[in-house]
This record gives sequence, C-alpha cells and structure tokens, in this order.
Amino acid sequence: MIEITMPRLSDTMEEGAIANWHKKPGDTVEIGDILVEIETDKATMDYEAYEAGTLSKILAQEGDMVAIGQPIALLDNGTGDETPAPQAGEAEPATAAGGPSAPEPAGTASAAAEPAAPEKAAPQAAPATVSAEVSQQQGAARRISSPLVRKIARENGLDLTHVQGTGPGGRIIRKDLDALLAEAQGRAASAATNAAAAAPTGPSIPARGGSAAPATSAADEKRGTHDVPMTNIRRVIARRLGESARTIPHFFVTASADAEEFMRLRGELNTKLLAAGRPKVSVNDLLIRAVAIALREHPNVNASYVGDDSPTMQIHDRINIGVAVAAESGLVVPVITDADQKTVTQLGVEAKKLIGLAGDKKLSPEQMSGGTFTISNLGMYGVEDFTAIINPPEGAILAIGGTKKEPVVVGDEIVAHYVMRYTMSSDHRIIDGALAAQFLKTLTGLIENPWTILA
Repeated sequence: MIEITMPRLSDTMEEGAIANWHKKPGDTVEIGDILVEIETDKATMDYEAYEAGTLSKILAQEGDMVAIGQPIALLDNGTGDETPAPQAGEAEPATAAGGPSAPEPAGTASAAAEPAAPEKAAPQAAPATVSAEVSQQQGAARRISSPLVRKIARENGLDLTHVQGTGPGGRIIRKDLDALLAEAQGRAASAATNAAAAAPTGPSIPARGGSAAPATSAADEKRGTHDVPMTNIRRVIARRLGESARTIPHFFVTASADAEEFMRLRGELNTKLLAAGRPKVSVNDLLIRAVAIALREHPNVNASYVGDDSPTMQIHDRINIGVAVAAESGLVVPVITDADQKTVTQLGVEAKKLIGLAGDKKLSPEQMSGGTFTISNLGMYGVEDFTAIINPPEGAILAIGGTKKEPVVVGDEIVAHYVMRYTMSSDHRIIDGALAAQFLKTLTGLIENPWTILA
C-alpha cells in the first residue's frame, strides 16, 4: 500500500487545495495517469501517478486544504506493504473498519468509521441509494465547473445540475452562481426571520458584562453579511503582499509623459501589421519593451535586497518582466524572460499567451518565477494613477495609469495631447530617490520618442 502525499508544486507552496479527482476508489492507475488537480498558491496543476496500482482510498476530498507531505490518498500496488503508522501526536487517517488494505466502494468512507448498524435498520438503506444517485449527478456537474465554484456550491448547498455555464466549453464559473447564491441567501434570511419570530421575546440589549456575540450577530444580519471562500491563491497573495507592505520600506515616484507620438506610432504600426497579416501590438506591449530598455540603462533598478545580514545586494544580469494579471482566482504575475532581447511583436505574442494561461489557471511555476521587475497596468480601466506594492524579491514595480487627452503646452500654444502617468514603487534599502527619478526620466524619454522603443 502506497501513501500518496500532497506534493510541493512550487517554491512558495505550503499547502494545496484538492481541486478535482480524476480517479475514484477502485480505479486502476497506470504510471503517468492524471490522479488529481491541485490548486497551489500560483495555479491549478495536474498531479501524475508515479506508481501503478489500484486507488484504494481518497483521504482528502475536493475543496480540502492539505499541508505539503500530508496523505491525500492510498494506492494499492499489490505488494502487501502496510501503510506507515502515524507518528506520535498525529491522528490516524480515516480507514475502513476492515483495515487500510480493504478497498471501499465510492461514497462509503464516512460510514466505514462508524459501528455497523443493527439489522432492523436495514430498510433505511434506500435513502443512501438516493444520496448516491444525487452524488453522481453532482459529480457530472462538477466536471464542467471550476474548483472555486464547486467549493462555493458545497458550502452553500447549491445544486449545479441545471446551471448554464458561461465559461469556455460551457464551464461553470463564479459569476454563474450569482442567482443561486441570492436565492440561497434569501432562503437563509427568511429562515432566520422565522426563527427570530418564534423565539421567546426578551431584552434586545444584552446585560452589561454579558456576551457580545448576539450583538455582533445582529449587526452582521443587519448588514447582510455573508462569508465568501478565499482560494488558495488569494490567501497566499494576501499573506505575501501583507509581508511586503510591512517589511519593505516603499517610496513612490510619479512622472508623466506626452504620449501623443506614442499613440500615433502605435496606430500606424498596427495598420501596417494588419496589412501584413501579423497580430497587433497593445500599449502594454510597447511599455514592456520601453521598461526593459530603461532597465538596461539603469541596471541597479533591476535588483533585489538579500537580507539585513547580507553584505551584498543582487544585481540581475537578465531582464525578466513580470506582468500583473487579474485572474478569476486572484492576482498572478507571469514573467516574460529576457524582455530586452525581444521585439515588440514577440513580446505581444508571449504576453497574450501568458495572460490566456493565467485566465485558465494553467500557468506553470516556471512561467511565474524569476521575475526581476513587475509592471501593473490599470489604464484600461480608466484609472489615472495609483501605487502598487512591490512583488518580493524584486526591488521595484511600475504602476501605469490611463492615457487620455489633456491640455499640453507645445511651444507657445496649448493643444490637446495624450498624456500618460505612471508611478514606481521602490525598495528604499537598495534604490534611492535619485536613481528612481533617473529611471523614470529615461522611460519618459522613450515614451515621448517612441521610435527609440522599436530601434
């Protein structure tokens, strides 16, 4: 019997969420078969079998969070080896009453842990059969829904059987649950109201020194508060950005550029690219290239702080640009390696591919590691300017706002030109204000003279 444990699928992973089992107890497993989808702190990844055998028992259900190294399933490889005994202080995994070597039919794990029911209770087996049929129906629905959707459905008792998915291939995504969630919350509120009406009347304000829990519950009910589960990725984002904001001394430098020529050049370039049957380039593609050139001229910005005890800092020889992407599960940062050595068209093709993978939660750890500088662009949402939190271990991040027409003085005239604003957040331990200002001056020069970006 082989114990399958939660693997470490990324360098920052501490725990993983079971997204979807591809095998069920009793299924034959061959080497290389996909056993389970695991949601890490960065993406949802397939986990392959490294041993052949029969899947004997699933120990972690879909939606469960499991620490690295903890068992998630048992695989019977026919050797007769016993599962290692739990260490002192650890709870034994739930197994069948007959021992770990006895495979169970799907859906009987919880019943196996209880004593056998008396014979007279046998007629009550019919509801279990109905429950199994419902589980099979729900299983069919789960196969075309995201892990987040399945978790929300379980926690709110939602039936996904008749939900029409609007995601790729009819996949049920988070927004498809809005109507069901509203209906479920309405039923819960109605039940709470009926329960409150039936309860004995009493003082509405708790006595001094009494428990404050009823007041808190009443306040939550008044606000219409409800809990929404956080994905594993979102929880890791919260932890890492919190650490960054608390431990890195951020400072912010803002600049603006006359982007009239920049926008005109992009328009002319896209017209020629379309005529040649090639893909268009975006504002972000041009900015990635401009930032890469500016980093090449100011290598000390392309740096990382090692630690308070280290006598050195790291200057990175390669320029790997991270692009912040708002995916359904949270913020992810795929990395374009050697951005200074690629053309704008190449950058555009690679960026679109990575953004697509991010939306499908199919980015690999390699595609999200090794970044030396990050760009976060909210200009497409109409944001004028903002500040961003540094993505460790990088030393800086550039927050790019919108580009819009504004009055600009050109010679002795006031004309309407496109203006772009951007703010760099820097780690003051390795980047000084003057260096940040010099970097932005170079970037501004590139944007205002955009042909130098293409050269």
